[in-house]
Amino acid sequence: MTPSRKLMGVVGGLGAAATGAAATALTMATRQRRLHRDPYEDEPLGQLPPDRVSTVAADDGVPLYVEEIDPADGGAADVTLIGVHGIAMSVPSWHFQRRDLAALTLPRVRQVYYDHRGHGQSGPVTAETATLEQLASDLHSVIRAVAPDGPIVLMGHSVGGMTIMALAEEQPELFAERVRGVSLIATAAGEVGTRGLPKRVLSKYSPVSWGVGGIGGIAEWQPEIIEFVRAASGQLTRRAVRRLAFGGDPGESVVVFLLELLDVTPVRELVKFIGTVDGHDRYAALAGLKHAEVQVIGGDADLILPFSHCERIADELPDAQLVRVSGSGHVPQLEHPEIVNSYLIDLLQLACDTDDKSGGKLGGRVGLRDEALRGLLRRWFPS
Repeated sequence: MTPSRKLMGVVGGLGAAATGAAATALTMATRQRRLHRDPYEDEPLGQLPPDRVSTVAADDGVPLYVEEIDPADGGAADVTLIGVHGIAMSVPSWHFQRRDLAALTLPRVRQVYYDHRGHGQSGPVTAETATLEQLASDLHSVIRAVAPDGPIVLMGHSVGGMTIMALAEEQPELFAERVRGVSLIATAAGEVGTRGLPKRVLSKYSPVSWGVGGIGGIAEWQPEIIEFVRAASGQLTRRAVRRLAFGGDPGESVVVFLLELLDVTPVRELVKFIGTVDGHDRYAALAGLKHAEVQVIGGDADLILPFSHCERIADELPDAQLVRVSGSGHVPQLEHPEIVNSYLIDLLQLACDTDDKSGGKLGGRVGLRDEALRGLLRRWFPS
């Protein structure tokens, strides 16, 4: 590990790496959370319209639902960001990222989000195709169809991060030639079954066993019963979501939003992925990311995939940026979107090798990050 390149951002109220507008944003965000129990009660969660919707055919013909978001100012995009969601999630789970990153001009970002097979509005999955290898192939199909050229940054949450690792294993030339940056959020490169909640707990709270490699118990054999329980006992499920997915007090609106996301995908689809995630071991595949700028973001209160998984990935990638989000659970992109987005801005600018106004290269990126964040401040905290 080389301290000059690896940055350990311990962020709760203020990040160790946050300066200027970034520090202001994090301070104000923390202050707002203390003053208002539900800071997103007026947020149109999951209701942002895309600029384009399309269907991409996977290699076996399964339709994959895709949304695209252009830069808000209408300018030409400098980079395409592709979001790869986790198990039981779907396109709307990237709500805060698609909202804020569209406003960037340094660089301008075109965003692409899609639903995994068996999820959201994409086609069905079978027991034979519920593999990380197939999900990686699906991601490659999306790239070829809607981002056939130009620089790419990949952002994966939980199983989405594992999918990116599988793609790096299967298509190393893509990462050597076009993938400029990778953000791995609350994910693991292996040993999923050895760290995190035991299967007996996941079985009890099976409706939210969406981030790890085992639902266990009754969910494996009788998913229709779990569907009935999920529909009949919303209060219990809400408590389970709050307990397992979040680290602190995220506000009722975000909890309800996540619950709605989890309700979209039937459990009978989710259990098909148990085996492939249990067997996930791609520490060696991480070498395929060596050509890209990499950041690893995780919450130190993640019960699903503990932060030690992020640390292990960072150990394998000594040039990666490791970000520890203090008090966050398994969905930091929903629980602490201001923090996650500020680091995504860093990654996007590094990936684009953004010039400053004087013609300098990366040496000016802190100022650029501050300039970009000032625009986001106006969105996050309107006067």
